[in-house]
Amino acid sequence: MPFTPDLVDELNTLVHFDLASTQQGIKIHKTAAPAIIAATQRLHSKGLLTQVDGGYLTSLGRDAAEHVQAALTILTSLPASSKD
Repeated sequence: MPFTPDLVDELNTLVHFDLASTQQGIKIHKTAAPAIIAATQRLHSKGLLTQVDGGYLTSLGRDAAEHVQAALTILTSLPASSKD
């Protein structure tokens, strides 16, 4: 199953969470892009966020955010030198 635009918006939302602290959440304001507002609402509906407008990561949300951020790090890092 390929990534849909909605899933990409959800992944991009999860990337914004600071995993170094469980006391720091995010707030999506009503002036944010409609796609981001919708993504945040979907993440809340899926049980990943505590509030419909962001809030904090749930336990499941933290797991998802860790995986998303790890995948982003891997995919954006420089390729390893090939050894001949």
